[in-house]
Formats: sequence, structure tokens, C-alpha cells
Amino acid sequence: MEPPSALKLYFLSCLSILLLSSSLAQAESVKYCDKRGDYAVKVSGVEISPNPVAKGKPATFKISAATGKAISGGKLVIDVKYFGVYVHEETRNLCEEVSCPVASGKFVLSHTQTLPSYTPPGSYTLTMKMEDEKNEQLTCISFNFKIGFGSSVSDF
Repeated sequence: MEPPSALKLYFLSCLSILLLSSSLAQAESVKYCDKRGDYAVKVSGVEISPNPVAKGKPATFKISAATGKAISGGKLVIDVKYFGVYVHEETRNLCEEVSCPVASGKFVLSHTQTLPSYTPPGSYTLTMKMEDEKNEQLTCISFNFKIGFGSSVSDF
């Protein structure tokens, strides 16, 4: 039988590994832009990896969603705020983020992007509107994410 101190050290090591791995791909809470809106696309969660996002390194945003009707195409309009101030806006082709046509049922939007090394650390809010090929809004969500304070050699 191991001495209690060795067992305690083993337990703490396992716990720290578990906590570290769970923070790498943590699900973020999602808010709909219109709480009373009846969106055709329902979003169940967002997973960000790594979390917090590391500037100058790739970050992946996976958005789990479901739809009751097939979607043949459209666009994503993404706005990013830093402490409430707009800092970035882009429009992406929906079919570049998910395989089109999107069949009725569950699907995952996945987008990987590398943020510039000069991106300020802190809390950000991302708002994403999904529209079909007729510019009809399918969903609108927002969620928060963080960019870490760590620096790398490329920051200098």
C-alpha cells in the first residue's frame, strides 16, 4: 500500500490534468440576439479551442446547431466587440464553414482562424448572424471569448 502522501500527490496530479484538458475545449454559453425570436436554426453550444484563445496561434470555433429544413447556401455575418467597441466585421460563405447543402437535423459549423500577434488580450463578444441564400435570417447568436495574456517570441 502506498503512503498517504504519494496517493494524495497522485490524486492531485490526475485532478490537475483533468482540469487542464477540460479548459482546452470548453463550451461557451450562447445567447440569442432576440430572446423571443423563433429561429430556423437552433444553436446548442459553442466550443472554443484553445480556451482562452492564444494570439498568433490558430483558434477553432465549433458551433453545434440543428435545423428543421435543408439549407442550400447562405452567409455568416460576424461582428466582434472588444469591451463593447466594434473591432472586426466579416462576412463568410456558409458553405466554406459547413458542407452544403446542410441536411435537416444536427450539424456543426467549424471555423479556424489565427489572430494577429498584436491582438490585445482580454474579453471579446462575437455576434454571428446566419442568413440563407435569400438573405433571410436563420439565426443570430452571441457569445463571449477571451484572448490570453501570454506572449510569444513572435510578439517582439
